Amino acid sequence: MELINNTVLITGGSSGIGLELALQLARKGNKVLICGRSADRLEKAKNLEPALNIFACDISTIEGRTSLVNWVKQNHSDCNVLVNNAAVVHNTSFYEDESMVEKAALEISTNLLAPIALSKMFLPIIEQHSGSTIINITTGLAFTPRMDYPIYNATKAGLHSFSQVLREQLKRNDIGVAEVMMTVVDTPWHNGHPPKIAISPTEAVTEMIKKLEKGQKEIKIGKVKLLYLLSRLAPAFAFRKINGLK
Repeated sequence: MELINNTVLITGGSSGIGLELALQLARKGNKVLICGRSADRLEKAKNLEPALNIFACDISTIEGRTSLVNWVKQNHSDCNVLVNNAAVVHNTSFYEDESMVEKAALEISTNLLAPIALSKMFLPIIEQHSGSTIINITTGLAFTPRMDYPIYNATKAGLHSFSQVLREQLKRNDIGVAEVMMTVVDTPWHNGHPPKIAISPTEAVTEMIKKLEKGQKEIKIGKVKLLYLLSRLAPAFAFRKINGLK
């Protein structure tokens, strides 16, 4: 995959991995569109890189997804790459949390339903152009879940499965589907207290881009490859290790 001269939409592009990806792709000569729920964060991202095109919306809702697609159709119809990056997570107890069902609904809507819906809604746009690609951002927790995140793990496991099937189904349409399985990254997600093994967004995205450019379709960042192997060979040990991280 050539990551130059594309028009790339990144959901959740105003902070963390999404923002770092937006900045690196813009510097490589791509036209980059980012969306997010916070207009203030989007403006701050644009201040960092004025070339970014920003749009505020909530992709967990039908209205938000529809407004995003219409904005791209009307203003950036040359879009050929969709990056489903946006995600929310709740670190909570399934047993004790009285609002667990509401939190679960938000995570499922944002992390799983939105990528599925946007992939379908954007097909008529991206398939008109060469290099049409859908990139789904998942995590090693799709293989071995972390107990702190009762719903998040499941949404990423679902997105992993969806990515595998979508890749095979869209081969006949010449539309690429890649999945990037992120390791622990030092982003605002961790509220200033990332695990010791966390890598920087720059390191994570640099590795991601290199592997995308090599044509890899299932990209395991950092130590995710090791976690994947452990999850297959010694799943109970892998579960203990991932839940022992501090």
